[in-house]
Amino acid sequence: MPGNIERVLIIGLDCAEPSLVFDLWRGYLPNLRRLMEQGAWTTMNSTTPPITIPAWSCMMTSKDPGTLGIYGFRNRKDFTYAGLSFATSTAVKEPRLWDILGQAGKSSILLGVPGTYPVSPVNGAMVGCFLTPDPATNNYTYPASLRDEIDGVLGKNQYRVDVSNYRTENKADLLREIYEMTDRRFALAKHWIQTKPWDFFMLVEMGIDRVHHAFWRYFDPQHRKYEPGSPYAHAIRDYYLHVDQLIGELLDRLPARTAVIVVSDHGSKRIDGGIAINEWLIRQGYLTLAEYPKQPTPLGMLPVDWTKTKVWSEGGYYARVFINRQGREPQGIVSSSQYESLRDELILKLEALGDEAGRPIGTRAYRPEQLYRKCNAIPPDLVTIFGQLLWRSIGSVGYHAVHVFDNDTGPDDANHAQDALFIMSGPGIPAGRIAPIDLLDVAPTVLKLLGFPVPPDMQGRAL
Repeated sequence: MPGNIERVLIIGLDCAEPSLVFDLWRGYLPNLRRLMEQGAWTTMNSTTPPITIPAWSCMMTSKDPGTLGIYGFRNRKDFTYAGLSFATSTAVKEPRLWDILGQAGKSSILLGVPGTYPVSPVNGAMVGCFLTPDPATNNYTYPASLRDEIDGVLGKNQYRVDVSNYRTENKADLLREIYEMTDRRFALAKHWIQTKPWDFFMLVEMGIDRVHHAFWRYFDPQHRKYEPGSPYAHAIRDYYLHVDQLIGELLDRLPARTAVIVVSDHGSKRIDGGIAINEWLIRQGYLTLAEYPKQPTPLGMLPVDWTKTKVWSEGGYYARVFINRQGREPQGIVSSSQYESLRDELILKLEALGDEAGRPIGTRAYRPEQLYRKCNAIPPDLVTIFGQLLWRSIGSVGYHAVHVFDNDTGPDDANHAQDALFIMSGPGIPAGRIAPIDLLDVAPTVLKLLGFPVPPDMQGRAL
């Protein structure tokens, strides 16, 4: 193993955009730049779809979303029309990196890693992720006594798992919350790096994701809603600088023979608009409502006539397209003999769907079995990525339009991007830019750094 590495620290920056770190703001980020100059760095292909959940769990298991059976934040729990449920830690059935290390007697500290609420036993310490409903009233640590230790370091109930609402017009309060959350997470990390025994330490900071969604329009002239001269023009850049400084303070406290890996789960880009997918399905004759709503309304609250509906969809960063199949859904009307031809037809039409002027946007619709090694749990019938992620899927109905320019879940300036960020530095690790890698390569690489074999069912490769 390179340089007799004894420990690995992963600093996860949710949604960190490689082009901002590697190119645009590299000169402003001395600590990330130092890690790049001393180690290996590249872009990293995220999961399809590139979403926080499942991406972090895929990274830590080296298994794709289909193998995990987690196709996004929300997933079908059965074949009824009841809607989707959130994927918590209980949805992850495969061993994660810390499980494998724990079986070998290695100690892990996990701080805010998405997919860790509810918390579970670990050989070490775990602080649950942003899905924790309310840390003041829910147990979010393992062991439970860790909560008192956090209160002792930060003050009672001062640790923040997330901001209260990042899709808001109250930008000043949101920015304050983001900084508070970040400062407290890094303060805890700095304390534990020096006071707790560990072989593997991983923290994930959500602030970059939140600041992208809330402030992208203010710095990107290509954004449809760009606001020149805004007091928030440098909000994203200044926050990156702040995080870089905190990373530097963390690096100063590291014990010798530690490898450092900085990763994001996906990148970020501007958002041009939304495709109201169920509006489109209604116009194409695939989806029938008993009554059209007077105002935009989530599909799950509307009277769908399932006896006449062939296809419906859910909104989000991508469109989960579901077919109302005979023998599977309670009122399915699409026969097995029609199923594949209907998927073919939908793929052709979806990929031909352009912007509001009819110009091509590069939409891709995939059969999930094309994307994943396995398709566990209940996958969508089609995974549809609109406009190379410059457009998102809008699930609500009531716009009287297919193309909309406001998110139905609140103000949102950015969408996710397929390329994530990867930087690795440590004793014996060669320096320089390397060929792009895959998100699934991270867990095998950590195992290799620590001198452990890579399980044969991991889908990634050790660098």
